[in-house]
Amino acid sequence: MIEHHVRVRPSADRLPREDQLAWKLAAVATGTGELDADSTAMAVNRVIDNASVAVASLLRRPVAVARAQATAHRTSTPGATVFGTHVRVSPEWAAWANGTAVRELDFHDTYLAADYSHPGDNIPPLLAVAQHTGRTGSDLLRGIVAAYEVHVALVKGICLHEHRIDHVAHLGAATACGLGALLRLPTETVYQAVQQTVHTTTATRQSRKGEISSWKAYAPAFAGKAAIEAVDRAMRGETSPSPIYEGEDGFLAWMLNGPKSDYTVLLPEAGEPRRAILDTYTKQHSAEYQAQAIIDLARRLRERTGPLDRVRSVVLHTSHHTHHVIGSGANDPQKYDPTASRETLDHSVPYIFAVALEDGTWHHERSYAPERARRPETVELWQKITTVEDPEWTRRYHDPDPDRRAFGGRAVITLDDGTVIEDELAVADAHPAGARPFDRRAYTGKFRTLAEGIVAVADQDRFLAAAEQLAELGASDLDGLFPAVDTDAVAAYDEGLPKGLF
Repeated sequence: MIEHHVRVRPSADRLPREDQLAWKLAAVATGTGELDADSTAMAVNRVIDNASVAVASLLRRPVAVARAQATAHRTSTPGATVFGTHVRVSPEWAAWANGTAVRELDFHDTYLAADYSHPGDNIPPLLAVAQHTGRTGSDLLRGIVAAYEVHVALVKGICLHEHRIDHVAHLGAATACGLGALLRLPTETVYQAVQQTVHTTTATRQSRKGEISSWKAYAPAFAGKAAIEAVDRAMRGETSPSPIYEGEDGFLAWMLNGPKSDYTVLLPEAGEPRRAILDTYTKQHSAEYQAQAIIDLARRLRERTGPLDRVRSVVLHTSHHTHHVIGSGANDPQKYDPTASRETLDHSVPYIFAVALEDGTWHHERSYAPERARRPETVELWQKITTVEDPEWTRRYHDPDPDRRAFGGRAVITLDDGTVIEDELAVADAHPAGARPFDRRAYTGKFRTLAEGIVAVADQDRFLAAAEQLAELGASDLDGLFPAVDTDAVAAYDEGLPKGLF
């Protein structure tokens, strides 16, 4: 790996483009050649994972709205497919609809380091462009692996959340790079597309604060749509704000650490295998990733607590991120509000721990149902749960060794007679270092579980066969990556939505 130092430079320096981060990222993408076998296998897993959560979200309102907006932009061939329909639309609109479907349940993959990310959000725009441009399965895999490589590098090297910038700023750059790899574009073209995408997808983290709205599902789809539009513009020879990262009025200077910004981004050398996708991990439970281990911990503690009306207090000792973003340290009263939105509840670790402790399980719909959140005994227990930051858990969260990195916490439950019950869990059971790491069988099991009643068994089989043979798929075979569903039921749901401009 090569250390690339990124700092603010005055315009008078005329920083050569080859020394700029955007160029370095573009070069990683355009230099992606023969793929590592393990990386390819993991990319197939994530295609399966994305389809799993997309089909499970088809009859949810934000997904239906995005789908309605997209299908208003129908096109003749080639175009790209929208999940849940037979309609083909312009690729940026397919990325919008499908990206929202993938993100809606907060149930696909994650990578956590200096910043946060859901690198699977790169796949919908890449798949849309691959369909539209007649690329093969191997082209798509090359784009996915390159996008993950860039995304992980940025998340490791540049923290956005400490400046309250939403993590999709890194996603947009990664998607532009993935598209460059997919299409085998010149480095110059990808460089310009990265700069436009970063410039237009930088937003604040208010989308994940307080009363969290449905925009949380749309935000990555917006970044994917913007990346496609940026690539199209760059392919036509247009330039973009430059240098977008290092400029004195650029991203680092005004959005992050200011004029004294100095970051280190580790990038692979030419010819080095692209294996960053192997550092990422998916979710067994539909909730913020830092809650994954907490759910598993609650299920384990349930056997020891006895009647929960005896609980006096629960304190979760955990990392800075868990405490301040999804815990009581966020100081968001909405995280304790029984009438809060689903988007807010899946970012409330006190709520999640309470329900997992009561039920001993987690479900992507039932665990968030309004009547579930308002159950009196749940509300009573929920209000007794707080989080505190433990410096040791924060240190473990940022450990540079992925085998030692931890995203869990320690629960201290005090009963009404003073009895204290404690336990801790470092990583979720499904994490690569967990008790039951996700493998291909687990990914296919997740798909079959979420597709039950939505995708016929024979169509499940057809989708899985297509995904597992992705490297051999021809251009006309990519349609097989969209599981067949009851499109009449989807259309009937969409008919009931309010109309917009399109």
